[in-house]
Amino acid sequence: MGDGGLIHWGWIERGLADPIGTALLQHLQLSLIPIALGLLVALPLGIAAARWPRAYPPLLGAVNVLYALPSIALFFLLLPYTGLTIWTAVLPLAVYTLAILVPNVVDGLRQVPEHVRQAAVAMGFGPLRRLVQVELPVAVPAVIAGLRVAAVSTISMVSVASLVGLGGLGGLILRDGFNNRFATPIIVGVLLTVALAFLVDAVLVAVQRLLTPWARRTGAGVRR
Repeated sequence: MGDGGLIHWGWIERGLADPIGTALLQHLQLSLIPIALGLLVALPLGIAAARWPRAYPPLLGAVNVLYALPSIALFFLLLPYTGLTIWTAVLPLAVYTLAILVPNVVDGLRQVPEHVRQAAVAMGFGPLRRLVQVELPVAVPAVIAGLRVAAVSTISMVSVASLVGLGGLGGLILRDGFNNRFATPIIVGVLLTVALAFLVDAVLVAVQRLLTPWARRTGAGVRR
């Protein structure tokens, strides 16, 4: 379409660096930090829940209750303490990832065959070494599966952070789009959000392939 149509190509060309590029980088930052923090918290929680099964139901209930809280409410509750900083969005979004990541960590560790654990013990592996070198590698597919869901969910929820003035592609959609009744920023913001979700998902798939080379060898053997 031309500049008079639904998409104003001239605005896109002029705004590639700013506001489009700036909003995209902000959105990426606001998405990746909560995912990383969520994983750092979910791993020890999931390991503890797998080791002590009685702790798992109350832990799962707690993270599900936190996940049920509206994100916009948490943003505004944190504003007096964190101000207009990225932590206003990062902390609630990191909490939301726990409801996805903790169950996946637990399920991944529970999927480790008992004979594999016993073989590690017979080889002289202590609890920590067995966890790091045997159990966590086997649990990688389940953990990455949770990360993929958490990543897509977080990237979409970051758009809501624009309501408290934290920028990102949601700011592009709201500030430059809806507030000015201008369709182009809305379309660009939505498309870039979707593209970013696909990109992060593809990166996580590649990371899983790198961390589980035995899965590729098994697949190749089956095909032959």
